[in-house]
Amino acid sequence: MAAVNDTTFTHAVFLLTGIPGQEDVYLWIAVLFCTLYVILIVGNSVILFIIKTDSVLHEPMYIFLSMLAVTDLGLSIVTGPTILGMFLFNAREIGFHSCFAQMFFLHFLQNVESSVLLLMAFDRFVAISNPLRYASILTLPRIANMGLVCVLRGVTVKLPLPLLLQRYRYCRANVLSHSYCLHQDVMNIACADITINSLYGLVMTVLTVGLDSLLIFISYLLILKTVLSIASRTEFLVALNTCVSHLCAVLLFYTLEFSQTFVHRFAKSSSPLSHVVLGYIYLLVPPLMNPIVYIVKSKHLRARIVKVFVKLRGSLSPRCGAGQMRDKNLRPQQVMPS
Repeated sequence: MAAVNDTTFTHAVFLLTGIPGQEDVYLWIAVLFCTLYVILIVGNSVILFIIKTDSVLHEPMYIFLSMLAVTDLGLSIVTGPTILGMFLFNAREIGFHSCFAQMFFLHFLQNVESSVLLLMAFDRFVAISNPLRYASILTLPRIANMGLVCVLRGVTVKLPLPLLLQRYRYCRANVLSHSYCLHQDVMNIACADITINSLYGLVMTVLTVGLDSLLIFISYLLILKTVLSIASRTEFLVALNTCVSHLCAVLLFYTLEFSQTFVHRFAKSSSPLSHVVLGYIYLLVPPLMNPIVYIVKSKHLRARIVKVFVKLRGSLSPRCGAGQMRDKNLRPQQVMPS
């Protein structure tokens, strides 16, 4: 035991875990995850490309949506290598510092996503309750400052997590229950009193994610109060329809966030397989579904995407037509008598 206690961070590693009992189908699971990551990356990248290239979409609503897409892409970049490496190559080992770095960026990006969802709720509230002052309230400098505050809050709240964990020794079996590093997962295998980490993680979750969800709920109560005062049924439905995409993203993110927190803290005796499956759903489904929901529900965004694809198709068609015309022009010249 003394030899284990003397283990240093430089040489020690954590062992990642895939899906227990499903080792025979890891290749098919890898194909599934590769497909999900491709859809996730393409969907969010298309949203970013359309918003960046189309000046008509340089509005607060779509700027906040681009922030959400960047956050979702960041989550895929942070977790994709270890998840795919686990199922494709059975690469189970991850160094302490690499694990702590992945853990920080994972929780940091999820905290930023919660903040962005709150900003999007505020955006919808201003657009519906005070449409005449919408552009003057949500100016580009103000939106940039809001985004900076989200990033600073995420760094401030989540940076202590790996710093606190680095102080501990890990003399037990260093086997994690996921193929990526979660704070709750790493914390539970430390050979030390983890009360400080546990309390800090719980309190910060309540003060950030919990507070964000409460403020979003209040925002929607105010939105509902505003739209109920609208006399026209058509305007009432239009106002509510602008919130559907955001509401879907909110319900998806916070339902999985609170489920994951509850399972790790209060349902430790539940099936390990349920822990693992919930972990992958919690990590992959929101970034995968957000672009799909917004593209389906946003008429303006969908129209711009269709316009871009039509333009690309049109730019390729003349070349093919020109090539066919050249062929037709050459053939008569070849058969003409001298």
